[in-house]
Amino acid sequence: MQRRTFIAVISGGLFSAPQVANAQKPQKIARVGILGIGLAPSPEELARSVATNPFWQSMRQLGWVEGQNLIVERRFGESDGQLRAGAADLVRLKVDVLFVSGAGLAKILQSETKTIPIVVGRAEGDLVAAGLVDSLAKPGSNITGSQILNDDLAPKRLELLRALIPKLSKVGFLQDDVTFSALPQMRTRGDRAAADAAQSLGIELRTVIVHRAEELPSAFRRMRKNHDQAVMVSSSAFMFVHRKALADLAAEHRIPVMYEVQNFLESGGVMSYGVNVAEMQRRAAGYVDKILKGAKPADLPIEQPTKFDLVINLKTAKALGLTIPQSLLQRADQVIE
Repeated sequence: MQRRTFIAVISGGLFSAPQVANAQKPQKIARVGILGIGLAPSPEELARSVATNPFWQSMRQLGWVEGQNLIVERRFGESDGQLRAGAADLVRLKVDVLFVSGAGLAKILQSETKTIPIVVGRAEGDLVAAGLVDSLAKPGSNITGSQILNDDLAPKRLELLRALIPKLSKVGFLQDDVTFSALPQMRTRGDRAAADAAQSLGIELRTVIVHRAEELPSAFRRMRKNHDQAVMVSSSAFMFVHRKALADLAAEHRIPVMYEVQNFLESGGVMSYGVNVAEMQRRAAGYVDKILKGAKPADLPIEQPTKFDLVINLKTAKALGLTIPQSLLQRADQVIE
């Protein structure tokens, strides 16, 4: 059973308008700017993403079709400097709305513009504490969207790992510094929350930070040398881009991996516990649609999910020689055979 309940910060709900009205085809040519981490995709990769991504599927349902009434400008980068250059380029193009997956990229864009609306698909932490918005109910700035508060879920993820590995005592926490280059304080808060949760469970948690993809192999070697029995991986855009490399390295070193969101499990990993990313992408399209039709981001409340999915990958578990306890399987929302 997949649970996709979301709650708006104010009553009424952002998406309460009838679907018929939402589906009416807009009459203008809109320009959307997207800033992403990683290399620019090939035309084939881009076409596949546009065809299958829930965000673009929802945009089409809302009447926005790239090449007809929608122009999409995409910029990518693998370092803070490249991302800032891409952000400046998008702002110079005077797009109608900017869309990013996380808070760090939103901060980079906001440093370039305080007027062009910015939609955040799933901010990793508290947007208010990060100084990006005034409040959840009334953002008051050019940023709106959803946040998932990963910090609050760290205790649950560690408890699930303990249920999988009863004698669990050492866990690695793999992160990158590209995603949070503009918001290091957000990562610091996440580290503190995870460390506190680990200490309460009697688990030694060691954070391992990579600066570029080439450092991932050495990161896994360090975790194996430290005798880490499992790894938690952040759900950053950087890690998602390199999810196949993560899965291969985890298999090579025979380390069980706990992810924060389900879509990482397509490439490997044992478990994930967190939001339903597809649902958040669909809701992000709703924000973009509202803004393109005249809504102001300062007036659109930040949303937070209230339900989270536990997904278990039995195939990966068996490959690692792990037996998933029946009690854990019964708690799963989805099991990948």
